[in-house]
Amino acid sequence: MSKTVLITGASSGIGHATALRLAREGHHVVLGARREDRLNALAKEIHDAGGTADVHRLDVTDRAEVAAFADAAVEAHGRLDVFVANAGVMPLSRLDSLHVEEWDRMIDVNVRGLLHGIAAALPHFGRQGGGHFVTIASTGAHEVVPTAAVYCGTKYAARAITEGLRLEAGPGIRVTTVSPGVVESELADTITEPGAKEAMRTYRAATMSPDTIAGAISYAIGQPDGVDVNEIVVRPTAQR
Repeated sequence: MSKTVLITGASSGIGHATALRLAREGHHVVLGARREDRLNALAKEIHDAGGTADVHRLDVTDRAEVAAFADAAVEAHGRLDVFVANAGVMPLSRLDSLHVEEWDRMIDVNVRGLLHGIAAALPHFGRQGGGHFVTIASTGAHEVVPTAAVYCGTKYAARAITEGLRLEAGPGIRVTTVSPGVVESELADTITEPGAKEAMRTYRAATMSPDTIAGAISYAIGQPDGVDVNEIVVRPTAQR
């Protein structure tokens, strides 16, 4: 069954791959990110392949923008079936480097952005009697490594918040946390601390395609009614 799927952070990486895969599978995707030029190029690729997509410039740290993102999809398509909260940033650094502005940015995007997505989606899910919320967390939601204290803290928070949503949501609402390991993406490009940047080069020696994570999302949302895939962890085989 075709679903209306909203994806934040759709301009690159996992969000981009998820949009392509779900559109190929017949779903209507609603693309949100700050880089509207990339979204337009992605939408064209989807349309050229016979799929359907809408584009919305979106900053997930702005609660009103996220609410408008969800409201516009419902107005245009009648419902919101799946909200994929994918937007995230990862400027890693040691705590004693005191990159406080970067810490704040991770909290704003990775935690507040997730909460804004939940606040935008839940009223629609409640009126419809169902829906599916998917959070893209990280293996950093299961372990802490040097230079990643704040990033992992935000991902632990994302995992906890999403589990809380699952426990509180009505039986018609499905909730999934997908925790990727090392994925080919632009996430590491925002690292400014030289030591963390060098460590990440080694850490990212073995990566997965973002389409691997798109496949996990497709699996979760493709389950029949009454089946709720709560958590998926996907790592490269070489990652320990």
